[in-house]
This record gives sequence, structure tokens and C-alpha cells, in this order.
Amino acid sequence: MKFRKILLMAQGVYFLLTGIWPLLHMPSFLAVTGPKNEVWLVVTVGLLILVIGATLLTAALQRQRERSPELLGFFSALSMGAVDVRYALHDVILDVYFLDAVAEFILVLAWVWVFFKSGPKNTADKT
Repeated sequence: MKFRKILLMAQGVYFLLTGIWPLLHMPSFLAVTGPKNEVWLVVTVGLLILVIGATLLTAALQRQRERSPELLGFFSALSMGAVDVRYALHDVILDVYFLDAVAEFILVLAWVWVFFKSGPKNTADKT
């Protein structure tokens, strides 16, 4: 299995789990991440992260390789990590979000490696 496919699957599962957590059990999510003023926004973000995760997992199972899922993985991880760092540094959210930022930036670095390793090709994956 190629590293790209592993990365799509890993980020897809990570996003599925983190996106579904507040949907399945909001009290435990709030206990770990702190109280929120806008619970509807937590639900909305959870759903969006869940959708991104499902999209990445779907892309991992496709034979045709496209750049779009790679860009989705890269920019969603970069965005989530940047938000985590910015708002944790400004004490808007708890420092536990730094743990998520570490995971997100590892994903970002992994995507950068995939981009440089694979080049601009648009070919079918050989699995």
C-alpha cells in the first residue's frame, strides 16, 4: 500500500473519529475541550470534519488518483491546526487543542512529503 493511500486512510479515520465525537456524546467532548458558548457551531464543525474524513476514506479506495483529495487533506489539516494554535495561544480554547494541532501539523508535513515525492502526475494508483 502506498504512503498516499495510508495517509488518506489515517487522516480519514482521525477526522471521522474527531468529527463524530461531539455528535455522539457532547458531555464528554465538552468535559475534555471545555465549555462552548455555541453548541450548534460544535455540531456544525463536527459534521464538516466528519464529511472531510468520509471523503478522504473514499478517495483512498479509488483506483484513479486525483489531486483534489490530497489538497483537501493538506488544507483541512493546515486550517484545523492553525485554528487550534491561534485560539489556544489567545486563551479562547483550552490548551488541550495543542495536542490536536500537533496531529494536524504531522498530517500537513506528511502531505508535503507526498506532494514532493509524487510530482504533478495524474495517474491510476498501482496497488
